[in-house]
Amino acid sequence: MRPLHRSRITLGVAALLTLSGCGFSGGQAQEGTATPTADTNQRIVVDNFRAPVANWALESDAAYVLSLSGCLETLTSYDAAKGEVVPMLATEWTQSGPLDWDFTVREGVKFQDGTALTAESVAGALNHVLAATVPARAFNSKMVSSVTALDADTVRVTTPTESPLVPYRLASVNAGILAPAAYTGENLDPFGTCTGPFVPVSEVSQQSLTLERNGDYWGGDVQLAGAEVRFITNGATRAAQVQTGEADISLSIPVASLSSLETADGVKVNKADSPRTATLYLNNGREPLNNVDVRTAIRDALDLESLAASVYEGAAVPAKGVFAPSEPWAGDKQEAPKQDLDAAKKLLADAGYTAARPLEIIAIVERAEFADVAAVIQENLKAVGIPVSIQAKEYAAAEPAVLAGNYDMLLSQRNRLIDIADPIGFLTADYTCTGAYNLSHFCNAEYDRIVAEAAKTVDADARYKLYADAGNIVAEQAVNVWLVNEQATDAVRTNVLGYVQDPLSRYVLTANTAKSGS
Repeated sequence: MRPLHRSRITLGVAALLTLSGCGFSGGQAQEGTATPTADTNQRIVVDNFRAPVANWALESDAAYVLSLSGCLETLTSYDAAKGEVVPMLATEWTQSGPLDWDFTVREGVKFQDGTALTAESVAGALNHVLAATVPARAFNSKMVSSVTALDADTVRVTTPTESPLVPYRLASVNAGILAPAAYTGENLDPFGTCTGPFVPVSEVSQQSLTLERNGDYWGGDVQLAGAEVRFITNGATRAAQVQTGEADISLSIPVASLSSLETADGVKVNKADSPRTATLYLNNGREPLNNVDVRTAIRDALDLESLAASVYEGAAVPAKGVFAPSEPWAGDKQEAPKQDLDAAKKLLADAGYTAARPLEIIAIVERAEFADVAAVIQENLKAVGIPVSIQAKEYAAAEPAVLAGNYDMLLSQRNRLIDIADPIGFLTADYTCTGAYNLSHFCNAEYDRIVAEAAKTVDADARYKLYADAGNIVAEQAVNVWLVNEQATDAVRTNVLGYVQDPLSRYVLTANTAKSGS
């Protein structure tokens, strides 16, 4: 296997993603008490913060729901605790040529419809993603030229240019593998076509997904009889349900609910460092935000220190740019922007800005604190003569207009390593001219050149330097305002066993997830 500079990547990413709550979430038994044991007849309820869209298409965010539900699996997976890519449906891989990577398919794996996992079925699944009309952010035809079955057990992934991070791309949930039967209808069908420990059996559209144990799981005995994943966009509701016991695991707990959950009986709050930044997205393609001076003035007008201390109650820190300072590709140390109302007013005057209409901020409701964040921003911008209106929307409802460029500003948050556990996915999808997730509608030829060079750079140190250079460009151009760096925060009932928090939000229900009978 050609080396991936794994030691460097492992140290950098592992330091960034150190987990604070690994192993059994029930904790250690106190002296004199019995260790909880799993009751394999138990079921579990998980409250997720977002519902699937796009008819379960794997190139969409629906893949994340299928992955966290214990249905969808990939050739490789990313172990956040170790900071490295590890085998999943592939047992090993090697770079057989400058453009070719060969993956050995695990023997003895069956899809949930009883058909065997083969190199041919893997190639078919991956080619289906490559052919998607709306490309997957981490696995698309610009990054992968072809996928072919060399023989019954070997899949070859070919790239247009040398790419050292192909195993990372294969760990993306968008590169999940389903049985051939999943692709025969008008829409993709994950029911009975996954390989994971849980089989989806029914859904209530936009409300819930019900799953049963996969009794023939290749990865060993599944400890739960089944599960229900509920799609609860309201953060306060997710917090309340885990506190009352209506839910066993609630993901993405809002800051406002932390104090009550941390003192609640029967609940454990898990926190992990996360490459997630709350961001005020600015539409660089729409007046007046197509003017860098206006965008810079908005950044100068915001008081990030007060925002972190008040709305986030000290549970987040002001962002210093597109990357967190602890990330090995952040470059030279930067200072968080300081509020400077006079500088903001001068920039607006120089830009010829006049308050012809209020600029609208869309605050997504999945993050409960964004209503308060939007109100703080509204007051800050009012002080420099920019009127702002606020509209609350679910992300799924807002996304089409945002992607089409029909918006002013959007309050959302983005985990930089969720598409692929390396910045190349985020930098490509979010900021290149043709990026699949370029919400900012930013386009800069020099930025695109740097990112393209980084994508084929094997040496980790050189690649990280290019990432820093790309980050500097979007910061200098004030493409967005990066507000605060957040933690991943989940709440779990203490009778849940074997739950390991994943700060990248991919793995929740696993074969080892269990529940005691008490």
